[in-house]
Amino acid sequence: MPDLPRLSYCAALARRHDPDRYAAALFAPPARRETLFALLAFNHEVAKTAEVVSEPLLGQIRLQWWEEALEALFAGRARGHEVLEALAPAIAAGGLPRAAFARILEARRGDLEPGPPPDLDSLERYCDDSSAALLELELAALGAEDEGARLAARQLGIAWALVGLLRALPFHARLKRLYLPGDHLAAAGVAPEQVFAFAPSEALSGVVMRIAGRAAERLAEAEPAVRRLPRQARAPLLIAAPARRYLRRLAAAGYDPFDPAVAADLPQRAWLMAWALATRRC
Repeated sequence: MPDLPRLSYCAALARRHDPDRYAAALFAPPARRETLFALLAFNHEVAKTAEVVSEPLLGQIRLQWWEEALEALFAGRARGHEVLEALAPAIAAGGLPRAAFARILEARRGDLEPGPPPDLDSLERYCDDSSAALLELELAALGAEDEGARLAARQLGIAWALVGLLRALPFHARLKRLYLPGDHLAAAGVAPEQVFAFAPSEALSGVVMRIAGRAAERLAEAEPAVRRLPRQARAPLLIAAPARRYLRRLAAAGYDPFDPAVAADLPQRAWLMAWALATRRC
């Protein structure tokens, strides 16, 4: 177990809102952790947009502010915000790909659109542009920027996002948001209104099972690329360990997304990650 750092603003934000990724970041070299915390804090700030605005236009304005703030940051001008100030050194050093930030912002604009993704390919593109792009930034912060690192980020990032969206289904249902593929729902005869009414069914569980199966496939596909990365760059990828545990919980719940065990916290996450690192599972 790595020593717990003295928490900065970004570290505290990450620990509170993104505990799995925060725990993974603790396994990174100490000199690089604050950059990882800053990336996680940035991701939280933009990911919550659809939850904190009362209408899509306000969300677009909020994301436009972040886009312009990043443009200024890449030009060497930091606006007065704790997250931007924390990102400034890594961006100034040229270690973070600008395109990955743009992908994340574009994905969050998609959160403001009504309706579920039309199909699984669309859902995976969203996961790629949000979760995988964040992993790409984290790996770049650790010096892993080659094609192998991008492949590991893509496969594992998509898997992590799929698992997270299934676990967050009740939360999103309260907001009348749905991330299950529309064609899968239609084929199973599940209307969005049923999900918003928290109505479990065998049909809905079947859809969840298929998405969970795809997440498991992505996890398996990521393993070879993850193992080829140097040990010091693997910390962000340790989220694969809790992802596997969450998938087992889903299976034990019969793929009922409304079972409280599915979204329950995972206190032993750090131990799972330490075991995965020691056994080269990640």
